[in-house]
Amino acid sequence: MKRRSMAGLFAFVLAVGPVPTLLAADGVIKLGVSSSKSGSFTNVGSSTKNGAEMAKEEINAGNGLPVGGKTYTMELVYVDNGSDRSSASTNALTLISQHQVMAIVGPQSSDRAIAVGEVANSFRTPMITPWSTSPLTTQNRQFVFRMPVMYDIQAIATTKFAAKEWKATKAAVLYDEISPYPTGMAKAFRQAFEKANGQGSVVVFETFRTSDVDFSKQLQEIVSSGADFLYTPQHYEEVPLIVHQARKMGWKKPITGSNSWSGGDLMGKCGDECKGLYFTGNFASGGVEGKAKTFTDNYQKKYKVLPDEVSALTYDAVRLIAESLKNTGGLTGNLVEDRVKLRDQIAATKRFEGVTGTLGYFGTGDPTKCTVVIKIDDQGLLTNHEQVCP
Repeated sequence: MKRRSMAGLFAFVLAVGPVPTLLAADGVIKLGVSSSKSGSFTNVGSSTKNGAEMAKEEINAGNGLPVGGKTYTMELVYVDNGSDRSSASTNALTLISQHQVMAIVGPQSSDRAIAVGEVANSFRTPMITPWSTSPLTTQNRQFVFRMPVMYDIQAIATTKFAAKEWKATKAAVLYDEISPYPTGMAKAFRQAFEKANGQGSVVVFETFRTSDVDFSKQLQEIVSSGADFLYTPQHYEEVPLIVHQARKMGWKKPITGSNSWSGGDLMGKCGDECKGLYFTGNFASGGVEGKAKTFTDNYQKKYKVLPDEVSALTYDAVRLIAESLKNTGGLTGNLVEDRVKLRDQIAATKRFEGVTGTLGYFGTGDPTKCTVVIKIDDQGLLTNHEQVCP
């Protein structure tokens, strides 16, 4: 099935035209951005565009992007993946073949990022996903990279934090067994927590299915389980429902999760019940300093809202590509060769200081970086609480 799928993709490329060998326009470097302008992830799509545009404008300010003694203008080409895996793959081919992009930023969701990663790697085009955490996105793909911390790193950070903050030795888990991200994150958490606290210390491992809205049966098991806290690595749409129903059923203990809590209107839907909760992630706009503070202030001034994790990671992804282009020492004008040169410089990154932290790649497309423990404060602001580093 996979071979037939890739054969179809190659046929599509032949239909729209061959992959070009020269840059489309002298002095212009194009980056493709795969985001969700429609579908279920439109909030994420908006944050993606905001972060990318801010980075592009800063890069183009003044004389533009200097690469090997020549100055380039960066151009962003957006495609709507429709929050759909098939559309994301087709649009990636359009970016590579028709729009002649140097690299691709996105998609954000692992479901789409895995599919686009296959295309990008097959056509030797660098891709950086700002938000996908699935190991499959980058696995055995030399041209595919990610910006966020992985499942296992977040799981370890949560385990350490729960022990320190709540003296927790027993945990309950509730997750969507159909969705790839919650499933991967939940399993990674159970492995990390039981390694630290013993087999069976995750006393309840409850599941539901995408689009479910009634969690009373699962929460009844959790409430009576004796767990010290509830771990639910769900996206920001489901978290308010889970928190509300858990509190209504008498759960007064901590509820925590992962970076999927970011990227949407969590507090608009959850309100006071989410105040005081913690989760792991990559960025929060509250309590930032240095580059992150400058970014936050500029973003808020430009867009009239605070930046979220998605916008910050996307900003960093575009800036990392720009920095890696500078490090090539110069482009040949042959797009196929220059994509390889760019890929090699991204892979060689050992210390990129972004607004979401410092990262490096050491033999894989997965970064080494610290996890941020984020607290929702009394005003509902997502705030940096502490960092947990590998």
